[in-house]
Order: sequence, then C-alpha cells, then structure tokens
Amino acid sequence: MSYNVEIPYGCYWSTPFARWQGAYANLHSMEFAAHVAKAELAKRQIPASVFDAAVMGISVPQKHSFFGTPWLTAMLGAGQVGGPTISQACATGVRCLQAATQEVNDGIAGVSLVLTCDRTSNGPHVFYPKPAAPGGTGDAENWVMDNFGYDPVTTKSMLVTAENTAREFGLNTQEQHDLVLYRQEQYAAATANDSAFLKRFMTLPFDVPAPNFKKTVATLSGDEGVSVSTAEGLAKLKPVMPDGTITFGCQTHPADGNAAIIVANPDRARELSKNKAIRVRVLGFGQKRVEPAYMPKAPAPAAQMALKQAGISLSQVSVIKLHNPFTANDFAFARALEIDVKSFNNFGSSLLWGHPQSPMGTRGIIEVIEELALKGGGYGLFSGCAAGDSAMAVVLQVTDA
Repeated sequence: MSYNVEIPYGCYWSTPFARWQGAYANLHSMEFAAHVAKAELAKRQIPASVFDAAVMGISVPQKHSFFGTPWLTAMLGAGQVGGPTISQACATGVRCLQAATQEVNDGIAGVSLVLTCDRTSNGPHVFYPKPAAPGGTGDAENWVMDNFGYDPVTTKSMLVTAENTAREFGLNTQEQHDLVLYRQEQYAAATANDSAFLKRFMTLPFDVPAPNFKKTVATLSGDEGVSVSTAEGLAKLKPVMPDGTITFGCQTHPADGNAAIIVANPDRARELSKNKAIRVRVLGFGQKRVEPAYMPKAPAPAAQMALKQAGISLSQVSVIKLHNPFTANDFAFARALEIDVKSFNNFGSSLLWGHPQSPMGTRGIIEVIEELALKGGGYGLFSGCAAGDSAMAVVLQVTDA
C-alpha cells in the first residue's frame, strides 16, 4: 500500500518536555496546546484557515476535554474544523498521524493538523458512582498513578512487563546502565551548540505561560527535569523489584508537553513547506500486540509491519527512533531485528526527555524527519510501545523535491 500524503517540511513543532509537577503542572493541556499552536503557526506564517481537518491526541482527560478536537481547533482560530479525538496511550502520536494520513489520502481533507497533548501532572481523580452498592459508595481512580501501576488484563504494572522482557533476553543491570550512559551521550548531541538540533523544531528559549495565558511565568532553555547520570551514581542504585534488574536509572520519567505535525496532499504540502527542496513522504504504518505483560517486545513486530507496508527492508532505513520507557525496550528491539542497540535513537529519546504519553511519539517522528534532513534524506522509522502489550510504528522518507 502507498499513501499520496506528505508532511510539509518544517511544519511541525514540539514544546520542550517538562518533568511532571514541573513548569507545566498547572496548565490545562488542551488550552496550552492551542496557545502553542497559535504561536507556531504565526511563526511559520500559516493561517488557521488552511486546515480542513484535524486530529487531537490526548490520553489524560482535562476539564471539558469531552469536547475534544472541535474545542481545540476553535481555540487556535480554526473553528471551521472538526475531527476525532484519539487515545492510545503512548502510541497515540502514531495513531493520530495514521488517522490524518488516511483522511488526506482518501481525499476527504487537503490539509490536516495533528496535535497531541498530555499532562501527567495533577492527573484527574475519577469517581464512578455505584448507587446499588452498600451505602451507595462508588469506585475511585487516580487516572495516572493507578493506571501506571496496573494493567486490568494482567493485573501487572508496566515495570513488570519490562522485567519480564529483561528476563527473557537475559539482561543484567550493568548492561542496562551502560546503555543509559550511551543514550545520554546521544541526547547531548541534541543540546550541543546551543541546542542547535532541538531548535530545528522547538522554539527556545520557551516562554511558559500562566494558567490564564496572560503573562509569562518562567522560561525554559530546553527539556526540564532531565536527569544526568554517571556510572558511579548508577552503580549505587538497586533494582526496584526484588530479584529484578531495572533500577530507577534505566527507566524514563512522566512528563508534560505537546507536539504537532501538519499532514497534506503533495500539492498543498509543497505550498506550505518551509524548504521546498525537501519532501517528507508518509510510507507505511504498523500495529502489533505480543503476549500479555511483555510490552517492550511489541515495537519490533510493529516496525516489521510498517516496513512491509512501506515496501522496504530494514537495511534501507538510515534513521530509527524508538520510544524507550525502559532500556529493556531497546535491547528487545535490537535483538529481535538483529541490529546494534547503539545504532538508533541518535539525538536522544524518551528515556531521557520524558514520557508525556500522547505527544511522545509525535516528537519522536519529528526528530526522525530532522535527522534524515541532516543526512541529506533517506528512510526513517519510528516505533513505540503502548500500555499493556501493543505498539505502533511508522515509516517515512525524506527526499529532494
């Protein structure tokens, strides 16, 4: 299958990500995403009137998020546009891109905005009434914390899925810590030269607005709350689980932020592109599930499915970005696809810059595009797991126009 769909070069953005309870902790994630989108569209001289479709991704409900995409587009000045609201945990970014791609490919839309946002900080506390229960007492749920620690299919936490995978592949703590230090070096390349790589798609310094969006309350020079590990510091950490291998040093942290990508048919994409000498084509998607409680294994078969749909082999791919909430994800992916675990995630990954769920994959896709542009083009792959035991992947191609 082939898609007649492109991403206009430069028509995407991401906020810096902020560790939960940090700079964005009190910002409504949808209102914040609209605030950022208005500024980024103005920066690119793209009027909101160009959109005839939109897709919003969000996995942590916010007040009035019931109204979804139509509310978001109205806030950013595109009140003529509606569209679906999608939630697929950490695969939300890829799923939203797939939905927008399909709509454009089918001719339903010419230009679509994919906007993903989440705030894990101060997540909602939900009460489910049970009037027939003794005393009429219902059930309560801490949306973020309870679901991080409990998969209703297996009753296991996400950490358990990583330990199960580490056990299957015979991973030890030391090799996971060594990979953390290597991933840290890769991320350092993104922040080098005054964050030159990040500034290709991120406005820095970034002004953090007040909750009423009437003033700036802080300024970020980059991602907030990124831990800097040392071999000595990691060596002092003990595995979180008894008889386990995974420490707090080799897993990511919850975060907040938003990211967006514009999708269009080739003619409209060329009109909007910030560099008409570069074309970004969407080639294929993949989704797979693996056995229950082995979440880190899912990105590999999802990637294989996306490659098959794109009609290329892994050997043709020059840039790979993987969502890695745990180092176990990277090892499982590398061994399943028989590649070097150090051959992907250049310029950083979610292991370092955090885990804001919905926008995480969107940022990863953007980084694939920009790394390919630096290389002069080629094929790129992003893949990432989602809650439980599933994953989604996408294959892109960056070429000369």
